[in-house]
Amino acid sequence: MLILSRTKGMCEGTILSTDETTGDPRPGLDARRNRFAFRVFQFCLLLLVLSLGILGFGRWYGASLSDAGHTTSDRLREIVIRNNVLTVPENAIRFKSARMDGVTLRLDLYLSWPELEGYASERRDAFNHVDGSREIIFLTFEEQVMSRDMSSRLEPVYRQIIEARSVAGPSNVRFHRFKKESGFAGEVLAIAETDNAEQPFVARCLTGTAAKEALAPCERDINIGNRLSLTYRFPAALLSEWQVLDRAIRQKASRLLNTPD
Repeated sequence: MLILSRTKGMCEGTILSTDETTGDPRPGLDARRNRFAFRVFQFCLLLLVLSLGILGFGRWYGASLSDAGHTTSDRLREIVIRNNVLTVPENAIRFKSARMDGVTLRLDLYLSWPELEGYASERRDAFNHVDGSREIIFLTFEEQVMSRDMSSRLEPVYRQIIEARSVAGPSNVRFHRFKKESGFAGEVLAIAETDNAEQPFVARCLTGTAAKEALAPCERDINIGNRLSLTYRFPAALLSEWQVLDRAIRQKASRLLNTPD
């Protein structure tokens, strides 16, 4: 009896000791799996955040590239040329260095046609000439050097240096070649007579390859304000609506100068 009892106790002790030392291994394994899964989740979350950040930066950088040199700011600037004060939004001023108040000898603007407005996100393609678009008009304001503008120079100046023979163009426009000794090689003079007593419309236009490559191959100058000259360059396609174009440019200039149309 004593031997059996001791043997039984030893067995019980052995069994108890075995249960305490071996135990169930599954709880520790589950904990390790949970930690691993959590780390994988953290890593995936980090990748997602990085991807979204790269996407956002890419969009911002792409927009900044397409806006290079332009601004959407419509802050008004007061710019003085001689005795003329022009009030112009920054997004219409072509060069960044000129987007400030002050006195200058020359001011360059660029405007979309037909709105005659400055740069904006919805007009980005037009200002960047995407797919070869020609929808921008370039304007230059500067002190008047000659007493006559282009229309006034037709009879005393241009008639002497253009060929008499002309070629018909759109909307009653006639194209005259310049004589070889004129100094205007590669250009033609576009003339459109008006139906009233007003002076004719006169513009110089590039021809050939130069005209195809230029964003605005035609130019015309008019006198406005207080001895101020405005030269505007425009796509040749707008010759077909020269009356609308010239009237719109004059009205826009008057608004910028705060003078009656």
